[in-house]
Amino acid sequence: MSDPFAFHDPGINGPSLGAAPIVPSDTEDLAVPVRAVTIGVNGGTVRYTHARTGAICTTGELPIGQHSIWARRIWDTGTTAEGLTGWQ
Repeated sequence: MSDPFAFHDPGINGPSLGAAPIVPSDTEDLAVPVRAVTIGVNGGTVRYTHARTGAICTTGELPIGQHSIWARRIWDTGTTAEGLTGWQ
């Protein structure tokens, strides 16, 4: 079946284009920048490099759930949340 939406931009508020588990790293960027992160195991902080500006940011304590975090790297140092999934 062909995709009738193949030529439509989903926009920032549109559905995700994919997801992958995140392994926080102090040296490696994510394979693809993400626009949301789900915390699935334990809540905590997320330290990340903003996908557009390059600013290094650290959240406050976040609960389990989905959070709007536009990131190209999730840092190991400074991230205490566990069970992370990135959404493109």
